Amino acid sequence: MRNVVPAILSVMVLSVSSAFAQKMAMEAPKGFDQPTAGISAGRIDSISYASKTVGTVRKALVYTPPGYSKRKKYPVLYLLHGIGGDEKEWLKGGRPQVILDNLYAAGKLKPMLVVMPNGRAMKDDRPIGNIYGPEKVAAFANFEQDLLTDLIPYIEKSYPVLKNRESRAVAGLSMGGGQSLTFGLGNLDKFAWVGGFSSAPNTKMPEQLVPDPAKATKQLKLLWISCGDADGLLPISQRTHDYLYERNVPHVYYLEAGGHDFKVWKNGLYMFSQQLFKPVDVAALPTYTVLGAPAATNVRNAKYPQILPDNRAVFRLKAPGVQQAQLDLGRKYNMVKDSSGTWTVTTDTLSRGLHYYSLLLDGLPVADPASDTFYGMGRMASGIEIPGRGTSFYALKDVPHGEVRMKRYYSKVTNSWRQMYVYTPAGYDATTATKYPVLYLLHGGGEDETGWARQGKADLILDNLIAEKKAKPMLVVMLDGNMGGPGGLAGFNEGTLKRFEDDLKQTVLPVVESNYRVAAGPGNRALAGLSMGGLQTLYAGIKNTDMFAHLGVFSSGFFANNAALSDPQYAFMKANAGTINTNLKQLWLSMGGPEDIAYANNKVMRAKMDELGIKYVYSEYPGGHTWPVWRHDLYLFAQGLF
Repeated sequence: MRNVVPAILSVMVLSVSSAFAQKMAMEAPKGFDQPTAGISAGRIDSISYASKTVGTVRKALVYTPPGYSKRKKYPVLYLLHGIGGDEKEWLKGGRPQVILDNLYAAGKLKPMLVVMPNGRAMKDDRPIGNIYGPEKVAAFANFEQDLLTDLIPYIEKSYPVLKNRESRAVAGLSMGGGQSLTFGLGNLDKFAWVGGFSSAPNTKMPEQLVPDPAKATKQLKLLWISCGDADGLLPISQRTHDYLYERNVPHVYYLEAGGHDFKVWKNGLYMFSQQLFKPVDVAALPTYTVLGAPAATNVRNAKYPQILPDNRAVFRLKAPGVQQAQLDLGRKYNMVKDSSGTWTVTTDTLSRGLHYYSLLLDGLPVADPASDTFYGMGRMASGIEIPGRGTSFYALKDVPHGEVRMKRYYSKVTNSWRQMYVYTPAGYDATTATKYPVLYLLHGGGEDETGWARQGKADLILDNLIAEKKAKPMLVVMLDGNMGGPGGLAGFNEGTLKRFEDDLKQTVLPVVESNYRVAAGPGNRALAGLSMGGLQTLYAGIKNTDMFAHLGVFSSGFFANNAALSDPQYAFMKANAGTINTNLKQLWLSMGGPEDIAYANNKVMRAKMDELGIKYVYSEYPGGHTWPVWRHDLYLFAQGLF
């Protein structure tokens, strides 16, 4: 079915609407890292401190701001280097004193000390030899103890600093970014401000970084995650952002053009330091970025479409010969052409899930060459997957995975070759003595047998449910419900439904049961479908409860305004209510809330079923007539099967 919600095409440099974002430049201006004549300068000193952790005297650099006075007390930022550096890496590669001096001169910084330690906590802490050796990598983890028990106490004894957690920040680049996230989030009694720039693989997995999202949300003042879009370590930042987003932990996820280098890290310091030790507008944090992340539905190596942290999307297309370009997501967005012939547009915030879209080039609808295409809307269309909270049940996880297989068969009902997709659970080929129950799963109008396999993510939903032991291992047969004719409601009548029923009984079931190891009997068969497929389920399922003991009807119902079609179905229910209730273990009806276009039909049908004494279970999940709803329907329905 058509899931069209407004979406996108926009400029690389993002224009945001919040007052917070408008006050702040989205990236450092030209010359931000160059000395400015005539301004006050801070000072960098080298210090030595006794480390009980390492058993030696260690070195660090301390930046004190312009106008530093021992009569004042200052907050502190601990700024960490990468795997190939030491306490001087920031000084040599980033010139932080110049960046900070310029910010102070512009009145953009809260006065603070910046401590740059050597994060390799071992006696010979020089970046020489094999810097990736296990002993040296372990020394970066060992620095947590050195930082907390040796360096911080030394700084707080030797300098006039504020000693509460709200006045302490930690940030770093690459390996230091991993240290900052791990140490900072692991010690929220010590740090309220945490920043990771291009964080490296030493970053703990998100579940370990933030095991208690509610507690982290309460304690953090600011969590900053930034990376360059061409950085090979970007997936580390992305996975952390995804976890935090899913669990509603406020944070900045800042992406910019660049790789794993000081161009990105200097900008990270410039942007992050301005936020420190000041009131934070939490609501504006998702708007704080330059670029978005490439959509999961992009073709290989395509940077656009991009999804911004607040789920707006940015689309780009180079088409210099086109005179007018629009993005069609149900609502049409006019795209803007630049001097190179590249068209761009940015959408409003999009709802989670898959959105079909087209590009209109001088009025001609075409697929976006940068996006994957799906059979939806009655044709091949581009699609963009928008992330959302509460969607982990169809995430790709490290669990045993089944397979989706394509099976061709000849139907004597349609007199044509047809195909189906069959999900077999993990271990199907290894456990040759095991027979499996089967769910026959139907798509909606304008889609085909690929709908549940691709748009619906049925395999991932089942993989995760089976791995969590929330569903029994089963086959899922995804059928083509298109039975010929004009299509749409005009071609949807009793004859079309009967044709589907005949094909299901006379062709599909024999093909499946002769080619796959399936358990026999109605108790081992289920039939379910969305929208049009829900009507097919009602028609074929209710009339054949001796063949199917489980029926699932998603976002569907007999038409309230089509008595010629609906009345015979209700008459059958009335005459066979006892048999239907006895045979069915589950008749599961679900809707996507009042905004679902089938809501009224389903409500009328439920009232009629109540009148006829037909037993059913009803579920409602907000989201309308869309794939996020149907994925969730399958997630719930499958748990009650067999």
